[in-house]
Amino acid sequence: MVKGKKKSNEPSGRKITLKMAKNALKVTVDGKRRLDLSNMAIATFPKCILKLCDVDELDLSRNLLKKIPDTIDKFVNLRLLDLHSNHLEQVPAAISRLHNLYSLNLCNNHLTASGLPHELGLLRNLRVLNLGMNRIETLPPSVAALKELRELGLFNNLLTHLPKCIQNLPKLQKLNVKSNPIPTDESQEVDRIQRVECLYLVREDCLCTDCLKRCKEEREKLDSRMSDASTLKKSIFAGLITPNSVAQENQAVW
Repeated sequence: MVKGKKKSNEPSGRKITLKMAKNALKVTVDGKRRLDLSNMAIATFPKCILKLCDVDELDLSRNLLKKIPDTIDKFVNLRLLDLHSNHLEQVPAAISRLHNLYSLNLCNNHLTASGLPHELGLLRNLRVLNLGMNRIETLPPSVAALKELRELGLFNNLLTHLPKCIQNLPKLQKLNVKSNPIPTDESQEVDRIQRVECLYLVREDCLCTDCLKRCKEEREKLDSRMSDASTLKKSIFAGLITPNSVAQENQAVW
């Protein structure tokens, strides 16, 4: 009796060769080497790309990946890792050894709280973390160690309250917790700074000479700062080109 071949539980997907991977190498506007393997129906992490582990950015978004191997830690120079829109259920602890990582996009996967390793807090240089569109109920307390984190996406998850670790992120500028079952009054507690704005109007002829002089000097300083800020903003955005997939994702989210 001839036995049939055992069916694999692994999803069938496109096989990536080293030649294909080399052809997918790009150079960003700031001179970084980017390996873009997004939207290629990849179901298994391509072992061949370990030979290109010196890249600065790795984009494996919009694929069929269910698992990221521990060998991800070979990409020691990695500053940007984009894994959004896959089928990931767990993030390997080995990802914590990517000490240069500043942007990690895990949006639109199948992650739960148990799929986030405690070692995530070791990514001390991380500035952008996108965990939106998953099944996360809470965050590991170690997230509080991400002292450089500026942007955190937690939208479309299963959070019933704001994780306390968020309040210990000193540089956090953008937080998105939309579409979570969190009571409205609790979502306002993340910003504990109370801002009071008062406006006092006084006629100029009611001020003494010294006070009027000081007011005019302060107004001139303010006008000068606003003018400088406007000039700086124009110079920053003047040379921008089409953003990469991560930037597009962040733009849509924020």
